[in-house]
Amino acid sequence: MFITGPEVIKTVLGEDISMEDLGGARVQTEITGNAHFFASTEQECFDQIKRLMSFIPWNNKQKAQSYPPKPPKLSFDIEKIIPSEPTKPYDMRHVIRAIFDNSDFLEIQEFWASNIVIGFARLNGETVGIIGNQPLVLAGVLDVDSSDKAARFIRFCDAFSIPLITLVDLPGYLPGVDQEHAGVIRHGAKILYSYSEATVPKITLILRKAYGGGYIAMCSRHLGADFVFAWPTAEIAVMGPEGAANIIFKQEISSSTDPDATRKLKVQEYTEKFANPYVAAKNGHIDGVINPAETRKNLIHSLKLCANKEECRPYRKHGIPPF
Repeated sequence: MFITGPEVIKTVLGEDISMEDLGGARVQTEITGNAHFFASTEQECFDQIKRLMSFIPWNNKQKAQSYPPKPPKLSFDIEKIIPSEPTKPYDMRHVIRAIFDNSDFLEIQEFWASNIVIGFARLNGETVGIIGNQPLVLAGVLDVDSSDKAARFIRFCDAFSIPLITLVDLPGYLPGVDQEHAGVIRHGAKILYSYSEATVPKITLILRKAYGGGYIAMCSRHLGADFVFAWPTAEIAVMGPEGAANIIFKQEISSSTDPDATRKLKVQEYTEKFANPYVAAKNGHIDGVINPAETRKNLIHSLKLCANKEECRPYRKHGIPPF
């Protein structure tokens, strides 16, 4: 329709729209997701290309260029980024800049499906691809667009042997009629397929919420993560403690002389028994519960251990993604 232009659109459909609003640069980057970067000037565009090329290899048989390691900038304090209240949002990009070299992060498709963050950074001088939920937007849920966005990036990194680091904080997939009718199951499966098929090193860090199918999809142990770590603030469960307690202990709460007190007690009980990282560690789903300050050190060590990773897969022409 962009090729046919506004005049044809007006004639055929009776819609009056400008060329820019129909399919201009901002539409391609913010609404359709067709463009990965937006530049206001030609020089800005050239600078973006140069920066991008510094992160990726020249072809799939070479590694990306290594650079001297640089610690993150002191202005990003990893222990002060996540609020103490589990329902308060924060910017996942601040966490990324608090972990990776020189706090340098090249975000891809920044303006589309912003509930997930993707992009390149360096860890100990080596290029890595980062996928992280963004609590600032829709609480970081996975939906149709964010699943497509992450899946394509995962496939790109795997094609060029770029290790993947996944930062998890999400309440699950976005519910609702619109998402169901848009095919959230089919689109959501793309991210699971991409992670499970990727043979590059895969390291996952769970920061806070990791509920239900969303937890599985974000490069869990079940999808072949090589290392999975969690912060003490992590909640790993089928669903959040509040919702779970209301369902599981519904009769007990409703028949109580003090329903609010009973509800709080059951939420605490559920959290202690199920929704914490130590239960997941005990069951072998994560490799360790680490303090935020230890994150960079553990990621660097894990990446070194995975440096020569090889996977032998059965011969096939190609897999069949859930297109």
